[in-house]
Amino acid sequence: QVQLVESGGGLVQPGGSLRLSCAASGSIFGLYTMGWYRQTSGKERELVATITTDGSSDYADSVKGRFTISRGNAKNTVDLQMNSLKPEDTAVYYCNWRRPGWIQNYWGQGTQVTVSS
Repeated sequence: QVQLVESGGGLVQPGGSLRLSCAASGSIFGLYTMGWYRQTSGKERELVATITTDGSSDYADSVKGRFTISRGNAKNTVDLQMNSLKPEDTAVYYCNWRRPGWIQNYWGQGTQVTVSS
């Protein structure tokens, strides 16, 4: 079992910044990927950014150049720095932890990000 605790999120004006953090605990060992997905009402959950244990990262085209994913100071944490936020970034953001091939997969409880003036 893996537990994920998310922090950050909130309300920000367009052009502003927010930072999301996720800490994983439990059976953390070997190769895995951590990342962030987001979902709005009536739409499927979509990739935002992921990072592997060797530091390889992947981003959705819509956030490239604005968002940065990184491993936190603690080994099993991941941060998402979100800059130049747009109203279309408004969503519930979910932290994800998974093994290669999605043979194990866990989600956080979600944190709301609202970009509005």
